[in-house]
Amino acid sequence: MVAGALSRRKPGERGRFLRELMAHTAAGLVVIEGEAAASEAVYRLADAVVGRACAR
Repeated sequence: MVAGALSRRKPGERGRFLRELMAHTAAGLVVIEGEAAASEAVYRLADAVVGRACAR
């Protein structure tokens, strides 16, 4: 679904789309699973980003 949505956007719009998708997903997790689970998911995402940056 995400790949399809990205393919329909111009390259310059894709980053904003992904940022908004992550924000809405985190908010949805708060509603569905609670703040602690959403915080853990966001923490893991941030950790993966930092880990990827450090590997360069």
